[in-house]
Amino acid sequence: MNVLVVGGTGFVGAHLCRELSERGHHVTALSRDPDEAAVPLPPAVDRVAGDATAYDSIEGAFEGQDAVVYLVALSPLFKPSGGYERHYDVHLGGTENAVRAAKEHGVEKYVQMSALGADPDADTAYIRSKGEADRVVRESGLDWTIFQPSVIFGEGDEFVGFTKLLAPPYFTPLPGGGKSEFQPIWIGDLVQMFAMAVEGTVPETEGAEEATEEADGDGAEEGDGAGEDEEDEEDAEDAEDAGEAAEDAEDAEDADPHVGQVYEIGGPEVLTLAEVARLAHAAEGKPVNVYSIPMPLAGVGLKLLGNVPGAPFGGDQYRSLQFDNVTRDNDIDVFGFEPEDLTTLAEYLGVDPAAAEPGRA
Repeated sequence: MNVLVVGGTGFVGAHLCRELSERGHHVTALSRDPDEAAVPLPPAVDRVAGDATAYDSIEGAFEGQDAVVYLVALSPLFKPSGGYERHYDVHLGGTENAVRAAKEHGVEKYVQMSALGADPDADTAYIRSKGEADRVVRESGLDWTIFQPSVIFGEGDEFVGFTKLLAPPYFTPLPGGGKSEFQPIWIGDLVQMFAMAVEGTVPETEGAEEATEEADGDGAEEGDGAGEDEEDEEDAEDAEDAGEAAEDAEDAEDADPHVGQVYEIGGPEVLTLAEVARLAHAAEGKPVNVYSIPMPLAGVGLKLLGNVPGAPFGGDQYRSLQFDNVTRDNDIDVFGFEPEDLTTLAEYLGVDPAAAEPGRA
């Protein structure tokens, strides 16, 4: 397949480009600065310059593509340069441009990376703009799939570094004691799911394979019997039913199971902000002693900080800590994964999971 990854040199994009290329697809990475990638890209990946917020700069890259993956996003972890309205420029405006270009060039498959909890009526600009963008995709008329992952960690990520910045070691004051919950997913696991959605495939289970073989065998036997004894109407009807079942099975196999689906994706465990901080600093041999800051006081501080030019945090970061970032129903099973198959944050960091427990760092 020819696959265009919009935002292909970013954290998720670069890992996805590598995954798709290794699967034998012809991949094009589109980004504002294609020479700079979060992780090295394979030589086989083409690079094209374009700004998702400027339609004319990206439209040509959609020509001849079989699938498009839209990944361009501003970080929810930091206050954007230019203010929170930038989320609408990039997430909503960029999505509108990508959908328009995909329709213009007859792209068959469109995959969108959204965010867990995306909702046009949410409390933060990041989540609201993601919800608006999802609505554009749903109403596009394209064969679309939307991913709504929790926080993502791995080589080139922001999550672990952000946590260490927000929650320093030794003396660690955290809003609400760091009880906000996350369900971190490793990038290596996530991009496999993205790739399957692009390809329109799901892992074939052993039970499904046996059922298919049995149906094929029954159809062949019934067909032979009907040919030998045309007077046996019952056998002929059974053969016809078997043939129709085989056709239905073939149609079902050809259909893309991911079209029109919204997938909530999370990792194998739920961790609080305090637990993530303990794991992150344990990787460097540093202890974390959490001291709780009342949420109202933390809110006042972050809102005041948001008025300082260049400050990395603001009101939206405070509001985001007031709701948990966990799945209602983790959809990893669609892609053949069980929780025990996924990489935990502790495994990725190479630390003992006990380091997340208070007093064990």
